[in-house]
Amino acid sequence: MAKGRQDERWRFFGELLKEHRETAGLSQNELGGLVFVSGAHIGLFEQGIRKPQLDVAERIDSVLQTGGIFERTVRDLINKSPYASYFHEVAELEAVATKICEFAPTVVPGLLQTREYIRAVTVAANPFATEQYIEEKVTSRRDRARILDDATRPEFWVVLHENAVRAPVGSPAIMADQLDHIATLIRDRWVLVTVIPRSAGAHASMNGMLRLMEFEDQPPTAYTETSFTGTLLDDPAVVRRAQRAYDLLRVTALSPAESLALIESAAEDFRRCASTN
Repeated sequence: MAKGRQDERWRFFGELLKEHRETAGLSQNELGGLVFVSGAHIGLFEQGIRKPQLDVAERIDSVLQTGGIFERTVRDLINKSPYASYFHEVAELEAVATKICEFAPTVVPGLLQTREYIRAVTVAANPFATEQYIEEKVTSRRDRARILDDATRPEFWVVLHENAVRAPVGSPAIMADQLDHIATLIRDRWVLVTVIPRSAGAHASMNGMLRLMEFEDQPPTAYTETSFTGTLLDDPAVVRRAQRAYDLLRVTALSPAESLALIESAAEDFRRCASTN
């Protein structure tokens, strides 16, 4: 489904939610309290800015007695998304974020990945997948990265652990090209990247990747992910803790200039390795 068409259906979801809420005689705050989200979130749902999780849609159906219409709509839109069910809202949010801060402990962040790097990661995780499946994953991830080509692209901060820079993904040539791509984005000032060296030892957020997103017209969010699932966090207290963890990561990292030098050195190491194979 084209993105414009999907956005139109989310707006319809919001209009329908507002209609049923008002028919039930509930304010946004009252409905939010009954389905365990804030009234502000109900407002964002109604505007089509935020997309409710499936469990929230189910609770809305229960409270408004709508016979499952909201659950079915959300489930249908999730199924038509090219992303995993736990990631589809994150992909929607990053497209409207004004600032993204990401920590990547083992793998280069998706928005920075080259096509061949994406392919190598996808094949490694799905060794029996069809070529069509692999190509769909590559295309959807590269489509996401187009937000960095836009004049209104978000301010993008990335903290990489050195493991993500040094760990070979695919061939040495693929890694050299991937690191060259990151270095180019840094030099063009499209992204600010710092690297936590292995010598730094223990650091904040050692359990996995972390992403923070800020927006012009809604509260900030945090997102964490493991190999099999991800969690979008918007409780203000939890987001503040995640922001503090990210601040600790940044002070552990090398300076931007030192980080660029490390990335370029690693690219050259992979290039030499590729030339001898």
